[in-house]
Amino acid sequence: MLLRPQKARIHDETGSALPLAGLTLFALLAAAAIALDGGAVFAARSHLQKTANAAVLSGATELTHTSSAVSAVIQTILRDHNEAASLQSSSIQLGQTVRVKLSKQVPLDFAGVLGRSAVTVEAEAAAQIAPMGGATGVAPLGIDDSIQLEYGKDYQLKVDQTGVSAGNFGILALGGNGAKTYEYNLMHGYGNEVDVGDIIDTQTGNIAGYTRSGVQYRIDQSPYPPGDTSHPDDPRIILVPTYKPYDYSSNQLKHIQVTGFAYFYISAPMSSKDTSITGQFIKKTGAGSIKPGALDKGAYAIRLIE
Repeated sequence: MLLRPQKARIHDETGSALPLAGLTLFALLAAAAIALDGGAVFAARSHLQKTANAAVLSGATELTHTSSAVSAVIQTILRDHNEAASLQSSSIQLGQTVRVKLSKQVPLDFAGVLGRSAVTVEAEAAAQIAPMGGATGVAPLGIDDSIQLEYGKDYQLKVDQTGVSAGNFGILALGGNGAKTYEYNLMHGYGNEVDVGDIIDTQTGNIAGYTRSGVQYRIDQSPYPPGDTSHPDDPRIILVPTYKPYDYSSNQLKHIQVTGFAYFYISAPMSSKDTSITGQFIKKTGAGSIKPGALDKGAYAIRLIE
């Protein structure tokens, strides 16, 4: 008779442990579900953000053209990343910024134990264009920044023995003097970065022949019809610094200071007697950096702002 109460106590303790074990098991399953689904949600959010960033950076390349061109690029990027259905909104300010907001439902494979079957992830991004303040691949040519550029208008850029003169177009000694250095840089672009504020030597001498060969090389490398300025990778398009005169000596401009950048489209080859390059200035975005104080001469760089 003394053993009965103790047996009853053991039976009661066993019964009370079962709910506790069930709660512990549920907590472990919930933690595992959160960990497993959390990884999937993180990956989905990361992919969505990278896609948003890519969409605005690519779309910004068309901010110098039309809103429809910007939208078309955004849609292409979203399709390429399998996120076309995720676009919630976009905002385009030509010549300034482009923004997108993406949103999608991510299925939860393990969180059903918690009563959740899906979660919404979102991403936003914005990109801005601003006057280019630094770039590589610059052509060894310069434009006095006092000249008001008219985009799409034909220009004759003089490259004879008179060299650089105030208020005119001239040749620059990027990477050193010498006609061969000049020719190479005209063909391929200068390999080092040129920045707003840089002081650059000018180059004199008769380099019209080297200019003709450099211009012809770029024309020969172009796969696009003449006059079509819409292709950003067209070798006919050269990036040139704008400048203000910096140092005169013996009535000749010896140095210039870079104030900005402009894009020039070479529209025609030079004849054997030509001493000028025929083409037009265009507005365009390109690879470069944004720096304070750069003048707006139609060449723009892109950066994420959100």
